[in-house]
Amino acid sequence: MASRQFPEHFVWGTATSSYQIEGAWDEDGKGPHIWDAYAMLPGRIKDGSSGAIAIDHYHHLEEDVALMKSLGVQAYRFSMCWSRILPRGEGEVNEAGIAFYNRLIDLLLEAGIAPYVTLYHWEMPLALEMTYGGWLYEGIDDHFAAYARLCFERFGDRVKQWMTFNESNAIAECGYRWGVHAPGRMANPDTEPYLCAHHLLLSHAKAVAVYRQEFQAQQNGQIGIAHNTYWPEPASEKAEDREAAERAFDFTVGWLHDPLYRGDYPASMRQRLGEKLPSFSPEEQKLLIGSYDYIGINHYLSKSVSHSDELGDDFSGVIGTKMKEGCLDFDAWDQGYPHGGSAYPDGFRKLLEKVSQRYGQPPIVITENGFFQETLAETSAALADDDRITYLNAYLAAMHDAMTAGVDVLGYFLWTLFDNFEWSEGYQVAMGIYHVDHTNMRRTPKRSAAFYQKLIADNAVSL
Repeated sequence: MASRQFPEHFVWGTATSSYQIEGAWDEDGKGPHIWDAYAMLPGRIKDGSSGAIAIDHYHHLEEDVALMKSLGVQAYRFSMCWSRILPRGEGEVNEAGIAFYNRLIDLLLEAGIAPYVTLYHWEMPLALEMTYGGWLYEGIDDHFAAYARLCFERFGDRVKQWMTFNESNAIAECGYRWGVHAPGRMANPDTEPYLCAHHLLLSHAKAVAVYRQEFQAQQNGQIGIAHNTYWPEPASEKAEDREAAERAFDFTVGWLHDPLYRGDYPASMRQRLGEKLPSFSPEEQKLLIGSYDYIGINHYLSKSVSHSDELGDDFSGVIGTKMKEGCLDFDAWDQGYPHGGSAYPDGFRKLLEKVSQRYGQPPIVITENGFFQETLAETSAALADDDRITYLNAYLAAMHDAMTAGVDVLGYFLWTLFDNFEWSEGYQVAMGIYHVDHTNMRRTPKRSAAFYQKLIADNAVSL
C-alpha cells in the first residue's frame, strides 16, 4: 500500500480542554466559571449533563499520561482553567491549582511528551463575568494579561509552546449571538459578538507582549493562537457565489486573523457592518500586528456557500451568503455535524493553502481535527470506529498534499483523546479515540487509537 511520508521532525499530538475532561469543578480551591454556571441552567445542555465530573481527568493524571505515552504522541495540547489558578480571575492565587498543572506538566515531560498549553478554552471566571461583564468589558485585556503573566512565571520554565485562545470566533458567535454556549447571551446579537471578539484580540496581543517582553528570551518558547475554521466552497462557478465564499472566509478566518497580520478587520466586514464593528487605535494596531509565532488551525468540515440577497439576523444572513449543509463530494458521512457542514478532505487542503497565501506563509499547527459521531455504549460498534479512521486518513492525506504544495505545517493534534463533555451537546457526541465508561471511568481504546499509534510510528499516512 502506498503511503505519504511526513518530515522527520513533524509533531504528532492529541488535544483536550480543561472543562471537557477535568471534572473536580469545586475541589481544591477552584472557583466557578461561566460554564459551571451555564450547564446548571435547565435546557442548556441537550442531555442535561455538565462537565462537573466529566471523565475525572483531575484524579486520573497518571493513567491518562500513560495512555498518551503508549500512543507514541510527541505532544499534548491541553488548556488551563483560569479559575482553578485564580478562583476569582484576579487577586489571590490558588496554589493547589498551580500544583495540579505542575504535576501534569512534569508527568508529560517524564513521558517524553511536550506540553502545548492553551490559556483560555472558554472558561471565564464567574467573578469576572458578574463583576465586570466578562469579554464585553473594555478592561478585560489587563485581567487576561495578568493571568497569562502568572502562567508564564509558574510554568514557562517547562512549557515552550503557548496558545492564548481557542476559537475566538466560536466564543463570540456561540456565546453572544446564538446563546448556545456560556455566557448564553442573545441581548445584542448585532454588536456584542464583534465587541467580544475585539476584546479577545486585544487580550491576545497584550498577553503576547507580556511573553515577548518579559519571558520569551529566557524561556525560549513560542506563542500563538488557535482559530476555528471551515472551508467555504462556492456552490457554483458563478461570480456571485465565489464572492460569497470570499466573504464567508473574511467573516470567519479573516475576522480573527487579519488584525494580527495587518492591524484591521477585512474590508468586506467594514463595508457590511459599519459602526457595529469596533476600531483599533494606532497603538493597538502596533500591538496586534505580528503577535504570533505560529497560527493554530482547528478544522473539521466544509460548507457549500452561495450568494443571498436576504439579510437575516443570523451569521450567514449578515454576510449575505447561504450556507448549505450536506456533503459536497464526500458522501461517506452525510450524518449532519452538530455545528453544521460536511466532511470534505479537499476543503482542508484548500483552506491551508489559502491561509498560507493570505498571511505570508506562516508556520501552521493543526491544533484540532477530528470526527463527530454519536455516543454509543461500550460495544463492538462503538470501539470499531472505522468511519473515524477513514475520515482521519483522508484528512491527513489532504494535509500532506498542502504541505507538498508549500504550506508550512509543523504538527497535527488529533481531537480528541477521550469521549468527553462536548459543550451544548453534552455526552451525545463522541469524538475520542478512547471510550470512557462513566460508571467506573474505565478508558478503553477504540480501533482508531491503534490506527493513530501506527501512523505516528510510521510517520506516514497510507493512501
